[in-house]
Amino acid sequence: MKNDKNFKNYPKKLKQPKTAKHKINLFGQHAVRTAYLNPKRTFKKFYITEKALEGFHDVMKEAYEAGLERPNPEMVTRPDLDRSLGADTVHQGIAALTNDLPEISAMDLIIRERKNDKSVFVMLDHVTDPHNVGAIMRSGAAFGLAGLIMQTRFAPDIDGALAKVACGAVEYLPVATEINLSRAIETFREHGYTCIALDERGEETIGEAAKGLKKCLLVMGAEGPGLRPSVKESCNKVARLEMLGELPSINVSNAAAVSFYAVTSS
Repeated sequence: MKNDKNFKNYPKKLKQPKTAKHKINLFGQHAVRTAYLNPKRTFKKFYITEKALEGFHDVMKEAYEAGLERPNPEMVTRPDLDRSLGADTVHQGIAALTNDLPEISAMDLIIRERKNDKSVFVMLDHVTDPHNVGAIMRSGAAFGLAGLIMQTRFAPDIDGALAKVACGAVEYLPVATEINLSRAIETFREHGYTCIALDERGEETIGEAAKGLKKCLLVMGAEGPGLRPSVKESCNKVARLEMLGELPSINVSNAAAVSFYAVTSS
């Protein structure tokens, strides 16, 4: 690759390390790699350490061959990124400043899925921890969900730590925000979706509730308070995860992964 004269973005000489002076919104190997190959992303700045660059050559070449415009990488040191992102940030020697992904609505998601026989969405009610949302997005992308819906006022930024935890899922799983989740649930119901609220007091298990469904919206609340009454009452069904052990509950991101399997495999 070093001898590929047509590959313009390969730095022939490493620049002197410099501290990233611009805001960074993506960091971590999986998050940056996946975004780098996403044509919907515009890269404004791209920072990488010499060691991390060794494993990034193929990605850069793939982007180049796909005709994606990407800036030349700015060589930095790990301490540079530590200073820019915080010493506790696990950046893995790579970071970038990009545009945000396009904003979409629940109706946009429904329209995208009109031609698909089966589609499953997840809605999060006041789940604001970026690590939980990132983990849920990773599981959602792994199980083939069609999208995620959150409330506008209580949606974490889809970048930074969330994108790092999601391991590239933010490029695959579309995210819609809505001002009123109850109204969004009604929209899904009007378009043939069965909306299932996940609650420990549900009369049937998630597997029973989702059996045979082709169009489903799974609605989950934050740990502790759970779903707000108005959101739960807007759903067709209320279902529970069957806990067989000594602990009465699990983390919301773990509950999401179990629920995704139950719904998509039904």
